[in-house]
Amino acid sequence: MLVPGKISAEIRLSKSPIEPEVEAFLNIQRTAEIQLGQLTQLLRPLGLSPAQYNVLRILRGAGEQGLPCGEIATRMISRDPDITRLIDRMEQRGWVTRTRSNQDRRVVTVSAQPAALEILAALDEQVAILHRSQFSPFNASRVLTLISLLEELR
Repeated sequence: MLVPGKISAEIRLSKSPIEPEVEAFLNIQRTAEIQLGQLTQLLRPLGLSPAQYNVLRILRGAGEQGLPCGEIATRMISRDPDITRLIDRMEQRGWVTRTRSNQDRRVVTVSAQPAALEILAALDEQVAILHRSQFSPFNASRVLTLISLLEELR
């Protein structure tokens, strides 16, 4: 019998019971999808995708010197198979600039532009509020426990 509120009921899984590891995996995926959808809705009015938002945050952290494309790809939360095309779209919008290295012409460094940094600054509090809301069922100790468990799992 399926229990309401459980992942099995939520995704209308016909097999019951399911192995705990499968249930845990499905719960992680479903929760991530829901939370990412909420972030997507927050970013959409600004024309930003979650991947673009991630890139801009990475570049803000890198400072004025920027980062090579490969390093950006390595630091992304969700891997984008075509980082070059993602950067192309961001450059067209005036959010980033690319500079080819004089020492090694194969290396292209990407830097965030002031317009992108302004967008991030405007989003910082809204994103923080969203994340506090997403994790509001937990007190600070449980959030830290969740972080620890997920890090151990990875």
